[in-house]
Amino acid sequence: MEKPILTAHNITKVFPGVKALNNVDFDLRAGEVHILVGENGAGKSTLAKCLLGAHNPEEGEIRLHGEKVRFHSAKDALKEGIAAVYQEFTLVPYLNVAQNIFLNREYRDKMGLLNHKRMQTESRELLSKLNCGYIDVKTIVKKLSVAEQQMVEIAKALSFKPRIIVFDEPTAALSEREVDSLFQQIHKLKESGIGIIYVSHRMQEFSRIGDRITILRDGNYVGTYGIKEKTVEDLVNLMVGRDISQVYKRTKNPIGEIVLKAENLSDKAGRVKSVSVELKKGEIVGLAGLVGAGRTEFAKLLFGIDLVAGGKLFINGKEVFAHDPASIVKYGIGLVPEDRKRTGLALKDSVAWNTMAVSLKKHLPRVFVDNKKMMEIVEKYKKVLRIATPSVHRACRYLSGGNQQKVVLAKWLSMEPEILIFDEPTRGIDVGAKLEIYAIMDQLACEGKAILMISSELPEILGMSDRIYIMHEGKITGHVERNSPLFSQEKVAAKMLGIAESGVSFEIN
Repeated sequence: MEKPILTAHNITKVFPGVKALNNVDFDLRAGEVHILVGENGAGKSTLAKCLLGAHNPEEGEIRLHGEKVRFHSAKDALKEGIAAVYQEFTLVPYLNVAQNIFLNREYRDKMGLLNHKRMQTESRELLSKLNCGYIDVKTIVKKLSVAEQQMVEIAKALSFKPRIIVFDEPTAALSEREVDSLFQQIHKLKESGIGIIYVSHRMQEFSRIGDRITILRDGNYVGTYGIKEKTVEDLVNLMVGRDISQVYKRTKNPIGEIVLKAENLSDKAGRVKSVSVELKKGEIVGLAGLVGAGRTEFAKLLFGIDLVAGGKLFINGKEVFAHDPASIVKYGIGLVPEDRKRTGLALKDSVAWNTMAVSLKKHLPRVFVDNKKMMEIVEKYKKVLRIATPSVHRACRYLSGGNQQKVVLAKWLSMEPEILIFDEPTRGIDVGAKLEIYAIMDQLACEGKAILMISSELPEILGMSDRIYIMHEGKITGHVERNSPLFSQEKVAAKMLGIAESGVSFEIN
């Protein structure tokens, strides 16, 4: 068996009041993808940061090519050929793509001036390798989509020509096409002998990209297995410590009347083109499509964030003319946004204030806030949604991704809406939290709520939806119901890609 290029033995990391890692072992071989998994709080990100020098473990040792090393910073690890692509972006929003890729190591000419031409040329080459040559390297990063920013992060890591790369949830914001492009590049990196540590929650990716998988649970090492040694069900059971019989559990419940109807809605930017959908009481409707297809932009139109250029919107049979979120909320519509950190939460504020952010006037209409009543409402949703926090007065930035998502849900549920829009509801959260979010969505549908769910994960769309609308280039290209033979990953994916399959007939809206 080939010797590992990186080993970690008996790694223990303690934070105030918490043992994040307890005698954890890990190793990486050249030319392999070693997947690191576990629920939020399992310790996988902490282990990755120990390997990268961002954390110093209290116990244990790390060896690189057989030699004992101790990194005091990420720069130390980078000097030894270990690069990272974090889920949280490290890009500077007001610099362009090329400037970000070569930040703090810019090329200069003989006069000492910045050599923008060389940096732009090499940036284009890096992005082309990722099949992202369409990204203009002169574009200011803040103008890029989340998916495009993720690809710039990956290009930046590759620019260091590393021997080891740590990927932390690299596909969380990517479309299926972009994921395929990334995986092609990762396979090339493997062939060149680069070792890859891959932190992910997306179980459908494991067999496509991984060679081995290490599972952590509650800071403890569970085991390392060949990627073909365990079934998906086995892995889930090992990760969460309980038997999982069904991932996408849906309860059969009666579907009621139409509560939301969009007729030929369009936006001024041309990203949404005459889109028509219907939502009924008690159902979950999926909105599938590639990143850039116009799904999020359509959600913004429904919620009054973007201005409607054409078409009509009806709520409970009455036409709605509201053009801002505050007015839309009064009609009983809530939006769980794609980016919970930027647009879903006030991260510096407490769980309590985030929970009451949109419903304070509804529950406490008087001038002075009744703190006792407010705490009763907050504690109610903390309990119902099982939000893991030592105190509702804790700032949301200290919560895990899954618990942050639950706080966003608590915020809208406290308003008691009739219609909920979920934009990428499980992006960047672990499998255990996903199961809880799915159960909450199912319960909401049973209570008669109408749900529009936008997701880039086809298994999620197919598993949770009663009906699916498919978008491509700003238009609805198909509509399929659960009991239809067209309700399959292959057929829906074809429509997402704009492929007209021979012999396949979709209902076109």
